[in-house]
Amino acid sequence: MQLILASTSRYRAELLQRLGLSFSPLAPDVDETRLSGETAVELVRRLSLAKAQAVAASSSNALVIGSDQVAVYQDQILGKPGSEANAVAQLEALSGNNVNFLTGLALVNTATGEHQLAVVKTPVHFRKLTAAAIAAYVRREQPLDCAGAFKSEGLGIALFSSIGGEDPSALIGLPLIELCSMLARENFDVLLPPGE
Repeated sequence: MQLILASTSRYRAELLQRLGLSFSPLAPDVDETRLSGETAVELVRRLSLAKAQAVAASSSNALVIGSDQVAVYQDQILGKPGSEANAVAQLEALSGNNVNFLTGLALVNTATGEHQLAVVKTPVHFRKLTAAAIAAYVRREQPLDCAGAFKSEGLGIALFSSIGGEDPSALIGLPLIELCSMLARENFDVLLPPGE
């Protein structure tokens, strides 16, 4: 079966490439606006599945991967900052505090129409950061398209005093451990080359 990543995120594509699999990235056309009263878990579940289903609708004989991520701090959902000023404001709020990152993952089998869905939680504790350190970090790494305004795969790791959770790849945006389990349930073993 063909493997499709319902995302144009370079971070998710780089993570999936770690598995050495052949896949096609396709952009899902999904409105990511939060629904009234929707919790963070409900939001990432809905958007992950919606992204996978949007791409699956035009694909046949494929396994389609959808994912979405938010940061949650004091019951507030933080998305991508989009600007340097917003990134600085997010990091100032998160400095010295605990934050939960929720990463939704969906896998749709277009041959059967069935799907799998999971949410992986990654708790993070931010160091106490100075205004100068925050400004320098944002200027150097430009984490404007990342929930929580950091890139843990790069310099952003220096922002934390600890990271918890069961899957370190989830924090970057695609939980590979959970994905491997989902693929295995579809009889797609990532350790075996195609045709074996």
